[in-house]
Amino acid sequence: MKKGTEALDWPNLTAIQPVAGLIPEALRLVTKRQDAGTRERIFRIGDSVRNVYLVISGEARLIRLDRRGKEVILQRSRGGFIAEASLDSRNYHCDAIAAEPTTLLLCPAAAFRQALERVPAFSKAWQSQLAGVVRKLRAQCERLSLHSAADRITHYIEAEGTDGVVTLRQTRMAWAAELGLTHEALYRTLRLMREEGFLEIDGNRICAKA
Repeated sequence: MKKGTEALDWPNLTAIQPVAGLIPEALRLVTKRQDAGTRERIFRIGDSVRNVYLVISGEARLIRLDRRGKEVILQRSRGGFIAEASLDSRNYHCDAIAAEPTTLLLCPAAAFRQALERVPAFSKAWQSQLAGVVRKLRAQCERLSLHSAADRITHYIEAEGTDGVVTLRQTRMAWAAELGLTHEALYRTLRLMREEGFLEIDGNRICAKA
């Protein structure tokens, strides 16, 4: 992976990924940029936790391998922090890879913990960030418990969209995996829901019709 040594343009980074604006000044001074190519490892299971990672662009995935060697995706991120729980651990409990060319910020874990202790506003913002992650995971668990593909699609639109409209920031194949569906089942269900008048689809914009 390629690490940038130039000074970071924080106004631009925050414009691209607003959560970067949470990082306090003292922590910004020691934060570095890192560019990862497709399928490149960001960290490996068992590595010491030395950094907290923030995805600025691209997609990072947290993965493990099952007993057959098949890749199991634990988390996808197209923006925001990843492996947040590792901040309180000695080692990472999974691998992280870039699913496509990805830009990240690396915040040294020790400095990150220190900022949480010394900057109350940052600590409060971090708690809100973690609460949002929990809400998203809860919604995802609820969605995966639904039996039909149509119900999962509808739940995703209502949970992740606004006023019944969601704009996808990932490929259909990646979305299918997040919904726990094959891409064939997703395409087929989307087509049927559109034909039956339940959805309007315009590129990556999907609208649930009343």
